[in-house]
Amino acid sequence: MIVLGLTGSVGMGKSATAKMFAEEGVPVFDADAEVHRLYEGKAAAAIEAVFPGVTKEGRVDRKLLSARVVGDGEALMRLESIVHPLVREARREFLARARASSAKVALVDIPLLFETNGDEGIDKIVVVSAPPEVQKKRVLAREGMTEEKFNAILARQMPDSEKRKRADFVIDTSRGFAATREDVRAILRELLGAE
Repeated sequence: MIVLGLTGSVGMGKSATAKMFAEEGVPVFDADAEVHRLYEGKAAAAIEAVFPGVTKEGRVDRKLLSARVVGDGEALMRLESIVHPLVREARREFLARARASSAKVALVDIPLLFETNGDEGIDKIVVVSAPPEVQKKRVLAREGMTEEKFNAILARQMPDSEKRKRADFVIDTSRGFAATREDVRAILRELLGAE
């Protein structure tokens, strides 16, 4: 089974691209969705112990947590030390299920793939990209997003240019959904043809 890593900076179109891989029959592990599940249960008590007052009814309140960690590198590292091992465990379980199902390709969608050294066990890396002005417009259109938050997110992420250099495949999502979908299909044709 070929394990594809999908990554890209904020606002580059990762979620839409991952969905296109799923529509092509590829099992997809969404690290962000896993974090949300962990906040709803498995990680909530550990996070509350480190950041008292950030949970409500046994679930992490993301706004309260965000207020505690954004802009505080040390707090963010403490949070990541709780969450990242749990996400890696879930990813291993996902890949075991994908192998057991005889999937030819499985995709792991990890926004901070390079930043967290999450590329272990990844065969090929797909980076989604778009010009900086497109990225900024997309991100600032999100509810509750500010220029300050956007810049704080970018500061934590490896520059897009560096991600593209490390990629096996780059998908420019600024060309629209149809072009992105064709790139997804071309990648799968290349990978499956090389089996």
